[in-house]
Amino acid sequence: MSDKPLLPVESVINIILVVRNQKVILDRDLAVLYNVETRTLKQAVNRNKKRFPSDFMFILNKKEIEQMVSQTVIPSKSYFGGSAPFAFTEQGVAMLSSVLKSERAIEVNILIVRAFVRLREIISTHKKVEEKLKEIDNNLKDHDEKILQIIQVINQLINPPEPAKKKIGFTID
Repeated sequence: MSDKPLLPVESVINIILVVRNQKVILDRDLAVLYNVETRTLKQAVNRNKKRFPSDFMFILNKKEIEQMVSQTVIPSKSYFGGSAPFAFTEQGVAMLSSVLKSERAIEVNILIVRAFVRLREIISTHKKVEEKLKEIDNNLKDHDEKILQIIQVINQLINPPEPAKKKIGFTID
């Protein structure tokens, strides 16, 4: 196994999708990475079903496939070759290394795990930036209010209110 990665981690990050609020990689994309046919990958998984509980792998339903087509994540339903695709979570991808026993499978698994870790780092960084922006926004709002108060005081100093005019003459009670 070489130290040089097969692909840049970023290219793997691009195939990670969010389905059912989980980050997953579809069987077709994994098959390309592992350099095997999709049906071969599915056969290996089906022979080892106990290794793939629902939090490791699930099958996409028609609604999810249609949603992917409508959002142009995939070009058409035919992209999957007529069968419902398997969606593998990070744990499911790690489990694939025990099912697909080859040097390439090991290298690809390491690459994919690194991609998931990198994705978590990116998301964490974005959350920190978002929190900092909210903090700055709150400070700006507070400063805006104080600046408006200062402007009002300055306007009062520049244009003091006219003193009340005293009436001339007598008043009868």
